[in-house]
Amino acid sequence: MRTTHITKPQEVQRKWHVVDAEGQLLGRLSSQIAHILRGKHKPDFSPSVDCGDYVIIVNADKVRVTGKKMDQKVYVRHTGWIGHRKETKLKDVLKRKPEYVLTHAIKGMLPKNNLGRKMFTKLHVYAGPTHKHEAQKPEVLTFDNL
Repeated sequence: MRTTHITKPQEVQRKWHVVDAEGQLLGRLSSQIAHILRGKHKPDFSPSVDCGDYVIIVNADKVRVTGKKMDQKVYVRHTGWIGHRKETKLKDVLKRKPEYVLTHAIKGMLPKNNLGRKMFTKLHVYAGPTHKHEAQKPEVLTFDNL
């Protein structure tokens, strides 16, 4: 009788990847990165273990969207006071906090539990072309289908 192999946390081999977001579509890039953070690209994936790799995203301010999303996509937050619901358009968020757009999209694609929050800590997003993780020797990651 064959048994299913469940990867143990000690057995996980993690790599560092760097992704250039310049000219990439927001949703397609986010789903591919969430796939890597979760570890589903590995043959020894286990849903109850954090098997994913580290991902560094550079040029987050140059991500693009299709259609009229720059004017129509709205980020909503609440201040905690009655009636104080704040809405911000995508183009304003990209000017003020360009990293937030990608982190918000990727976080929504990860599991909503302790394991998903642990996976999210392996994501590093930078608005410009430089990052501070050269010591980890990240591999350049490109997606052919984007």
